[in-house]
Amino acid sequence: MKRFSFGMIVAGILFAACKQKPAPPPPPVPVNLFTVKARDVLYYDQYPSTTVALSQVDIRPEVQGYITGIFFKEGGLVKKGEKLYEIDRRLYQAAYDQAEANLKVAEENQKEAQQDADRYVYLNEHNAVAKQVLDHAVIALQSAKDQTQAAQQAVQTAATNLNYSIITSPFNGTIGISQVRLGNMVTVGTTILNTVSTDDPMGVDILVNEAQLMRFQELDKNTKTEIDSLFTIILPNHSIYTGLGKISIIDRAVDPQTGTVRVRIVFPNTKHVLRAGMSCILRVHNLEAGPQMIVPGRAVVEQMGEYFLFVARDTVLHSSSDTAKNNVNETSKLRAFQNKVQLGQTIGADVIVRSGIQEGDRVVVDGVQAIHEGSEINPNSKTTGNKTDSAGTQKKDSTGEKK
Repeated sequence: MKRFSFGMIVAGILFAACKQKPAPPPPPVPVNLFTVKARDVLYYDQYPSTTVALSQVDIRPEVQGYITGIFFKEGGLVKKGEKLYEIDRRLYQAAYDQAEANLKVAEENQKEAQQDADRYVYLNEHNAVAKQVLDHAVIALQSAKDQTQAAQQAVQTAATNLNYSIITSPFNGTIGISQVRLGNMVTVGTTILNTVSTDDPMGVDILVNEAQLMRFQELDKNTKTEIDSLFTIILPNHSIYTGLGKISIIDRAVDPQTGTVRVRIVFPNTKHVLRAGMSCILRVHNLEAGPQMIVPGRAVVEQMGEYFLFVARDTVLHSSSDTAKNNVNETSKLRAFQNKVQLGQTIGADVIVRSGIQEGDRVVVDGVQAIHEGSEINPNSKTTGNKTDSAGTQKKDSTGEKK
C-alpha cells in the first residue's frame, strides 16, 4: 500500500510538471540605434616621424695641435666661412715661412743655372766650349727647375696646413656644443670638434608601408587633386606647426625586413622652431573618393580578429511548434543581427566602414554587450542620425583641426 501511494505521488508530481507553462521569453534589450548615412569625409593619416637636417657635418681637424681659440656661441647660428676654431699656428706659420725662403733660394739657383746654360749654348755655337761642359750646364738647369717646382709645392703644402689651423663653417646652419675646450690637443681624423647642421628647410622622415608607396608616388607627381594643408606636423608639445611640407625624397628601395620605405617631407623653418632629431607626428590629409559610411567606434564588436556590427531589423520569427501546426505568428519584432564589416580609417571616436552595411541601416551603438544574434531589442530613445557627437561630422580633433 505504501509503495502504491509513493508511486501515485511521483506520478502526480510529474503530471503537474508537464502541465506547467514554459518560461516567458526575456524582455527586449534596451539599446541605442544609429542610422547610417554616407557622406564625404576628410581626415588625416598620421605617421610617427623624426626631424632631420638636410645637411649635417662633423667638424674634424685637418692638422694636429692645441686649441688656441673658440669663436662662436654654442648652439647658435653660424654662417658659411665663419671662423669657428683656431689651432696653434706657430709651427705651421714657421713651416710656411721656411718654405717661402727655400723657394726663393731655389729660384735664385735656377736663375744662375739658366745664365750658365745660356752662356755655354752661345759658346758652343762658336765652338768655344767643350760639348761635355754644355751638357752639364743643361742638366744643372733642369735640376734647378725641378728644385724650384719642389719648393713651390712645399710652399703650397705649408700654406694649406696654415689655413687648416683656422677652422670655418662649411655652410649656414646651427652649431652644437663644443666637444673640445681651449688647450685641448686635437689629432687628425679622430677628434670631433663639433657638429654643424642646416636648419632651414628641415626634413621630416617617415616610414611608409610598401602597400602605401604608390599613393606617395602619386602625391609626389601631383597627379591627385591638390588638398590644402596636405602635409602638416604635430610638435612634441601637441601644437600644430604652422609651416606646410612637400615631398622631397622617396628612398630608392623597400627594406625587405620591415616592408617599409623611407619618405622625406621638407618643411620651411625660418623661425628655427624645428630642431634635428625631434619626434613629431606627420599628418597627411586623406580625401576618400566618394561618400563614406561612418559609425561610432563603440558600435564595433571584435571577434577573433574580425569586426562586426549589430544591425536592427523588423523581423518575423517562426517557432518550430508554430510551423508544425501551420499556426504562423505574424507579429513583427525589432531584432539585432550581426553583419561582418571591413573597417577603414579611425576618425576620433568614429570609424569608416568600407563594406558590410548599407546607407539607412540602423546600427546598435549602446547595449551591444547584452545582445546576441537575433536578440529582441528596444530602442531607449528616438533613433539617431549622423550627429556631430556620434558620427564625427565636421568635428574637431584634439589639435583644433576639422576632420
